[in-house]
Amino acid sequence: MNSRAAGYATIFVSCLAQLIVTVDMTVLYLAVPELTVQLGASSVSMLWIVDIYGFTMAGLLVTMGNLGDRVGRRRMLVCGVIAFAVASVLTAYAPTAELLIIARALLGVAGAAILPATTSLLRVVFTTQRARTAAVGASAGVSAAGFAVGPILGGVLLNEFWWGSVFLVNVPIALLILAAAKFIPESRAPHRLRLDLASVLLSVIGVVSVVYTIKSIFHVGLWQPDVLSALLLGVLTLGLFARRQLRLPVPLIDLRLFRSREFTASVGSNLVAVFTLSAFGFIISQYFQLVLEWTPLKAGLAYVPGALAAVVAGGLLAATAINRLGRGNAVALGLVLAAIGFGMLGTVQASSPYTLVVVAQIAVGAGAGLTLTVTGDTILGTVPRDRAGAAAAISVTAYELGGSLGIAIVGSVISGIYRAQLVLPQGVPQAVAERVQESFSAAVASGLPEPAATAVQAAATEAYLGGIRTSMIFSAAITVLLALVVARFLRGVPKVIEQETAREQDSPLGT
Repeated sequence: MNSRAAGYATIFVSCLAQLIVTVDMTVLYLAVPELTVQLGASSVSMLWIVDIYGFTMAGLLVTMGNLGDRVGRRRMLVCGVIAFAVASVLTAYAPTAELLIIARALLGVAGAAILPATTSLLRVVFTTQRARTAAVGASAGVSAAGFAVGPILGGVLLNEFWWGSVFLVNVPIALLILAAAKFIPESRAPHRLRLDLASVLLSVIGVVSVVYTIKSIFHVGLWQPDVLSALLLGVLTLGLFARRQLRLPVPLIDLRLFRSREFTASVGSNLVAVFTLSAFGFIISQYFQLVLEWTPLKAGLAYVPGALAAVVAGGLLAATAINRLGRGNAVALGLVLAAIGFGMLGTVQASSPYTLVVVAQIAVGAGAGLTLTVTGDTILGTVPRDRAGAAAAISVTAYELGGSLGIAIVGSVISGIYRAQLVLPQGVPQAVAERVQESFSAAVASGLPEPAATAVQAAATEAYLGGIRTSMIFSAAITVLLALVVARFLRGVPKVIEQETAREQDSPLGT
């Protein structure tokens, strides 16, 4: 098989696969109001509809990454894409909230099969540092842009069609991926590796329990019996999992990878970068729709500058930044750019010009694209090729965890500050006041006569903007701190990380 054709096909497949999986994390941002009405979903059901995708994906990423190393990464990718297309159709036509939750869970399972396979294939196909960095940059840039493309796509489709259309669009993209995947060589670990079922069970239970606990803390508090039980179960199972990995000759996750300073710093950077990026996307979506009262289409199109910046910075500028600045300084530069964007949005007012938001989006998009590209390339470049799937799974798990935490924590911070700072005018009926205290969207449609309705909406808007400003300043501070840490810990990592020795080469299954 022509190596150039294989390279182009791998980049093409990786970008499209990353896009459809990432888009499905954020595409529901704009569809939630319509879903609530058409399916009659309760607030609890809506939380599960939004969250179950990330739960199942996070729990299975490590297992699927290792399974791909064993049975073949292209095979795992193809199976995952087919399953993703089928689950997308089931999701689009789900008649009830309960069936929609099940379909979203199946999407998460398929996504867990896709992401580690695409990332590890980049490591196998591209054997030089420059080519690998460019390929990872294109994939990471598209992945970062996916946070913005989701609302863009959702806005365009919801303007013309029903909510299920945001999932049906995955089907033609999946067909393109399957057509291009024929040109990608198959690969797997050189030795037949046994999948330890006890480790699989412990990792799934542990990760899902911890993610559920973290999300639930910010919705109902830590001291609820189910939340405490999930926390204890997660800590126990992950402890047993870690102990088992250290004893197995071929572990599901090689914890010794974390002895590498560059690997640990890169994984941590991924987690924090995606945390702040997902929080930024969530806040921008709320600002456009609730504060400015834009239509879904207009709000979606307003994401375009940030998406383009992420693709350009990841795909075109990352290699140059590594060569001129070194890996540590390149990651730090990306984080500082993102921090500038967060800081700018930390000054936002209801009357702020769109220019402010555009510049903030470009800074965050470019910073995220650059950061995720350099850290992703460093992770893949510093592990043996036969463990590429497992390493990719660790990286993607950090990515998913960061995304889930960003939305849960920042969303809860905004809600808490909103309730604390909300001061309603005198004379507002108690029932209306309680609804407005609970949700900013209730203030937009309070049903009060004028001028009381305008006064209530103005007070709620100011309180909500206070939550946005606080959370963005907090995100900027975290990102600057991380930039300082990363610049130090990645200081000694070489600019060029070439492939390891021949003994670590994967065994080709088809060329």
